[in-house]
Amino acid sequence: MRSLVRRRQGGALLFGGLASIVGFLAFVEFTSGVLQGYYAPLLTDIARHLGVNDADVNWLEGSQLMLSALVVPALSKLGDQVGHRRVLVWSTSVTLAASIALVVAPVFWVFLLAWALQGFYVVWLPLEIALVYVRSADRPDSADVTRRAAALLVGALEVGAIAGALAAGALVDTMDVQAVLVVPAVVVGLCLVAIILGVEETPGASLSNLHRRGFDLAGLAWVTAALVLVMGALFVIRGTGLAPDRPGLWLAVAMLLAGAWCLVRFARVERNHPDPLIDVRMFADPALWPVFATAGLFGVSVLGAQAPLSTFARTDPEVYGYGLGTTGFQTSIIIGVYLIAMVAGAVLVPPVSRVSTPRMALVFASLSVAVGFALFLPFHATIGQVITNMVVVGLGSGALVASLPAAAAAAAPREQTGVATGLTNSVKTVGGAVASCIFGLALATTAFAGAPEPAASGLAEAGTAGSFSGYVTVWVVCSVTGLASAVLLLFVPKRAFA
Repeated sequence: MRSLVRRRQGGALLFGGLASIVGFLAFVEFTSGVLQGYYAPLLTDIARHLGVNDADVNWLEGSQLMLSALVVPALSKLGDQVGHRRVLVWSTSVTLAASIALVVAPVFWVFLLAWALQGFYVVWLPLEIALVYVRSADRPDSADVTRRAAALLVGALEVGAIAGALAAGALVDTMDVQAVLVVPAVVVGLCLVAIILGVEETPGASLSNLHRRGFDLAGLAWVTAALVLVMGALFVIRGTGLAPDRPGLWLAVAMLLAGAWCLVRFARVERNHPDPLIDVRMFADPALWPVFATAGLFGVSVLGAQAPLSTFARTDPEVYGYGLGTTGFQTSIIIGVYLIAMVAGAVLVPPVSRVSTPRMALVFASLSVAVGFALFLPFHATIGQVITNMVVVGLGSGALVASLPAAAAAAAPREQTGVATGLTNSVKTVGGAVASCIFGLALATTAFAGAPEPAASGLAEAGTAGSFSGYVTVWVVCSVTGLASAVLLLFVPKRAFA
């Protein structure tokens, strides 16, 4: 009886006292979904607009993902100290400025910088969930209220992603790409207004807390230096190649070694800090490292392969001998079906877990990702084949997106569940960032080698498509990482699947 009363109280709180806040936050997550889905069908058009090859758009994804890996832990911790709404406003303002810069960026490197800064939106969901949790903390069922609010927010995100992909695909076929890029800036502007007008600050939040409690600036500096050096090394290789007689290769090696040294320094600083930015000791926990490793491997496919899949669909087979030659809207349909498959995969986790076991449900999900990408090797010539492959990948990806954070939380000590779920997301993001850069290098090798000169203008321009060997590399790597994830999940302790 008490549990029924609590559920009713929680529902009244969510749909009464928190209704307006959750409603405004749902629009924020809808905007986040638009940003995540809108640009995918446009990547080939963006490459032509900036005068770069398809392989170069992978650097856009890699730079944004790498920044995201820094933004989430840093701004989440800052939100706990100075106020979640305040940091939400700051991050949205940066995202708005970056979205406007994307419209007017004259050259690729300016567009690259703006694209990376737009990634500040990744911290919105953690801040929103924290806002809901703090405002319902005095309720006995605050955790249940937070879970149901989080479900609404994630649902709004998925709707936004699908709507963004379809809208972009429809617009780019009829409008100039620069005009199409205006839409996200308008949506983010409305999002900022919604936050300012409809979201209240968390109780007790103040800028003075930052002075009293301090912030792990040293840890942030070391991990930033490490990630910048690694990204810089890959960018140097992109420009000079891997030939040992070129000085760029040795510069890249030196940068990688310096990045590794910075990571070692970062680990030492974090171990000695009373309130570290990232608790690195969790990576040595035998119950958690398999979950983190699985998340990193999963990030390779779910994040790193997004740009290659889009540009492959837009590549004209009559000119290059491979690709689908889809329009913007056809590409958005493929992406939309993939996103719907991800939602279905997340929904199927509970019944599959009951039929088998929670562990085997995630093993099956990882194998689904591996099989889906392996299917690209023989089947990639038609839209129907690619959609079939993407549905298989999407079912597994959705299950892993929904379940890996929960597995990390269950495997972690009770007082560190939030940290563990945050680290799962960060490791996944880093895996996707590194994969995006490596895939960019793979697609840039032997691009257009031996292909005939194109007879038409437009998107089918000589030398602009990624190499077919590069796309094969993407499919093979994503398939292998899916298999590796399935193996690692066998080592995760039972309590992670309780």
